[in-house]
Amino acid sequence: MICRRHFIGSAVLVGATLIAPPVFAIQTDEDARLDAFFEAIFQRSLDRSPTRQSALGIRRDQDKWDDIGEARELEDHKLRQADRAVLKSFDAAKLSPQAALSLRMFARSTELALRNFKWRNHDYVMTQMGGVHTRVPSTLTNSHPIMNKADAEAYIKRLDAVAPLMAQAVERMGTQEAKGIRPPRFVYGLVIEPCLNLLKGAPFAGEGDSPILADFRGKVAKADLPDAERADLLARGTAALQGGFASGYRALIAHLRAAEAKADETAGVWKLPDGQTYYAAQLESYTTLPLKAADVHALGLREVASIHDAMRAIMKQVGFAGDLPAFFAFMRSDPRFYHPDTDAGRAAYVAEAGALLGEIRARQVELFEHLPKAPVEVRAIEAWREKSAPKAHYRNPPQDGSAPGIFYINLADMKAQPRYQLAATLYHEAIPGHHVETCIAHEMEGLPKFRRFASIAAFSEGWGLYSELLPKEMGLYADPYSDFGRLSLSLMRACRLVVDTGIHSLQWTREQGIAYFDANMPSSHYDNQREVERYIVIPGQATSYYIGMQKIIELRARARAGLGARFDLRRFHDVVLGAGPLPLPLLEERIEAWIAGGGQSA
Repeated sequence: MICRRHFIGSAVLVGATLIAPPVFAIQTDEDARLDAFFEAIFQRSLDRSPTRQSALGIRRDQDKWDDIGEARELEDHKLRQADRAVLKSFDAAKLSPQAALSLRMFARSTELALRNFKWRNHDYVMTQMGGVHTRVPSTLTNSHPIMNKADAEAYIKRLDAVAPLMAQAVERMGTQEAKGIRPPRFVYGLVIEPCLNLLKGAPFAGEGDSPILADFRGKVAKADLPDAERADLLARGTAALQGGFASGYRALIAHLRAAEAKADETAGVWKLPDGQTYYAAQLESYTTLPLKAADVHALGLREVASIHDAMRAIMKQVGFAGDLPAFFAFMRSDPRFYHPDTDAGRAAYVAEAGALLGEIRARQVELFEHLPKAPVEVRAIEAWREKSAPKAHYRNPPQDGSAPGIFYINLADMKAQPRYQLAATLYHEAIPGHHVETCIAHEMEGLPKFRRFASIAAFSEGWGLYSELLPKEMGLYADPYSDFGRLSLSLMRACRLVVDTGIHSLQWTREQGIAYFDANMPSSHYDNQREVERYIVIPGQATSYYIGMQKIIELRARARAGLGARFDLRRFHDVVLGAGPLPLPLLEERIEAWIAGGGQSA
């Protein structure tokens, strides 16, 4: 039998058509002065974040980790205050339109960061959705290439430096705990598990290599090095794993276990000091709109009902006799909708994903005039983190072109990955979704880096959900069951509006949130539990998908009505994506200006 890990590491690579993204030129002296300011700020940010350097393919401080201590956070706050003062020196009237937009965006993001500084201890240091405990192995395995001896030695130094890094994480958690801020009890086991998995296998206990030793060994073996040097590096890497790496993780695990005993089951952030105000700030940060929790909750209830009606129409189309809950049970249980939970089943799933990716890649020219240069790859999530990882996610390529964009899919449990949801998931994460949206922004020339690499959830996740709808309009959901899969994912995002606000504003329990999903979604109880647990630890983020998608659809309808026969879908998409991620109010202004200009190319 072929080892399962063969399939976990397998990949399907699909290239992208080379059509250049927009180029923005400096037009005035004030533009040049502002651009120099932005570049200095961005470089300062990079200098202070070795892990971000690695993620962008910059091989400078490869032997270091980010400083996550409170002193560094206070320094960052003071730097932002100084940045705000400098912003007042620029004359917006002397800037080109694009530079003026950059000034507004930077001012907005700076004000938000300064305003939200008081909530810095309300954001849990680590959860099952992320934190330094997973950032370390993810950076090493995905963003730390080893081409020569210097790269390998930097890797080893990073292994040794895990101990002080985890000490900082433990200190930050202790600060939160002293203020009565800690995640619900269920979170701790989900954080501890991947930490324990990193300490399984050589040079620790168990069979085979541990995940990081396997990564280091494989990379050193491929590097152009003499055999004696390879052996020396491998010995030193093994010692660093047994030293700073292991001691750091063991100290972290010990703290988490002690903290777990003192945690309670209360799910919502309303329990935190001034928690309702914090949640309101989170909603605005993630949606970029001043929305009230009650209004978001009501919107979710309406959209859930509407999508249920669309699902009933599919029931009639396929001739299913029964009510909607019965149809949900049928979709959960019929074997035609699932690949086997075997090595062969995982290989078939990856192959099916690759075929779908090839199909949409061939037709993406129908949606865009500008396409990214970087390719995108389908890959299963690594075995060491699959139990705590999301069902799917996208990782952007490094800027040096050394790796492709990656559409990660979790194949730990094949029953959790119905085939009818694969197409919509792939469209969201890869093409025309996050891969196109992210790479178009990253590859732009002349746009300030803070805009190219901005993270704006309502824009990016709104685009991702909108990207699930686009193939429907292209006729790619020909199978009604696949279209049901699209609706089921849209339904999940509508349920998020209800449950996120229910937990954090209406004081629902974790069990109430899961029960709502069980009653309204076709997914399994386990999947529903994982979803709700995600909303609990990232309050507000889950609302960004539907809010962002609705805004893009609203703007498209407005453009169609305003432009009539001059409306061009490809140009509309290029305008949406052609200035990098934008807060929704600024995206609306951009589309309005495009309509007023007659719908010409961006």
